[in-house]
Amino acid sequence: MTAQDGFIYIKSVSKLFGSLRAVDDISFTIREGEFFSLLGPSGCGKTTLLRMLAGFEHPTYGEIYIDGQAMSGVAPNSRPTNMVFQNYAIFPHLDVRQNIAYGLRNRQMTKATIDDAVDKALNLIKLPSYGYRKPHQLSGGQRQRVALARALVCQPKVLLLDEPLGALDKKLREEMQLELRQLQQSVGITFVFVTHDQEEALTMSDRIAVMSKGRVLQIDAAQQLYEEPNCREVAGFIGSMNFIDGRLLSASHGNYLVDAGPFGQLRVTAKEGQIIHGNVTIAVRPEKITLSETPFPSSQENVVKGRLAARAYLGDRNHYYVETAHNAAPMAVARQNMIRDGQVDHLVGKDIWLSWSPDSAVLLDPASS
Repeated sequence: MTAQDGFIYIKSVSKLFGSLRAVDDISFTIREGEFFSLLGPSGCGKTTLLRMLAGFEHPTYGEIYIDGQAMSGVAPNSRPTNMVFQNYAIFPHLDVRQNIAYGLRNRQMTKATIDDAVDKALNLIKLPSYGYRKPHQLSGGQRQRVALARALVCQPKVLLLDEPLGALDKKLREEMQLELRQLQQSVGITFVFVTHDQEEALTMSDRIAVMSKGRVLQIDAAQQLYEEPNCREVAGFIGSMNFIDGRLLSASHGNYLVDAGPFGQLRVTAKEGQIIHGNVTIAVRPEKITLSETPFPSSQENVVKGRLAARAYLGDRNHYYVETAHNAAPMAVARQNMIRDGQVDHLVGKDIWLSWSPDSAVLLDPASS
C-alpha cells in the first residue's frame, strides 16, 4: 500500500501509552467519499485511532496521510478534518445558529456569507426553523444534528465521529442511523465512524474495520463480514454465532468433511483455496439452522439432536436455545415469527433436531482466533 492507494492512508501506525500498546502496527486505507466504520469492544483502540486522525493524539510509530499529505506535525485545527464527539459538545449559552457558525467566525468571511452557510446547514439537517433555539430546548436527536451541522459547515474533507449516537434511545438511534447515512451521501465527504454497536456499523457503512486489542482483524463490507468472517473472534463479535470444534478429514474443491466428535461427521462448503489443516471450527448462524420435533431423514446432512432449553419471543422472530450433550453452550436458533392462531410452537423441554446445509456454515482456523 502507498499513500496514493487511499484518500486516508494509515501506515504502520502504533500508539503506546507507557507499556500499553493501544494501537499495534496497523496499516490500511480509506477511500474518498466512503462511510468507513471502526468497530470493536471498549479498549480495542478505535477511539485512539480516531483521535490520531484528528491530531489530538500522535502516533508513537508510523504515519497517517490524508489526501496525500503526511499529518505528522500538523495541528488539529490545520487538518482537513472535523470531529463530532459523543456528548456533542454544543455550547449551552449559544443558540443553534451561533453554535453552527462557531467554526466560521475565525475565518475571513462576511456576516452575509456566514448567515448563508448556516441557513444551508440548517436545511441540510432538516431544522430550518430551529435557528434561535437554545440547546436545552432541543431533543437529543436535534442536538446531534446541530453538532453534525457545526462540523460540516466548515467543509472538512473528512468527518470523524466518535460514537455520536450512543446517548440516544434505541428507536431514535435507529432513525438517526438512516439520517446520518443519507446525510453522508448528500454531502459526499469521507466519514470515519467509531462504534461498538455491530448493528449500527452494519446498517450505515460502506466498509468496516473490526478491531481487537489494538489490531485490525478484518476489513470488509457488511455482508462479507457477516457471511465470511476470517477468524473466530470476528465471527463471534458480528451478530450471533454457533461454534462446533472438530478435525478436518478431507477437502476437495471447496467441500470439507469434518469429524466433529460426538456430533458425527459434518460437511461444510467453503471458499476454494482456503488453507486449513488439522483442527477446525465450524461456525453457523442461528438463522441458518432448521428446527424439527421429528428426526430428519437419514439422508439429511449436518443433523444434531438436542433438547429445547429456552425460547424467547421477540415480536418479529423467535429465538430458541437448544442444549446438546456435546456443546457446553446451548446452540442458538433464530426463526421469523410465522406462528398463526391455533398453531403450537416448539415446547421447552422437548427433544428437537437441528440441521443446516453445508453452504450455510463457515470453516475457521481456531489458531486465527
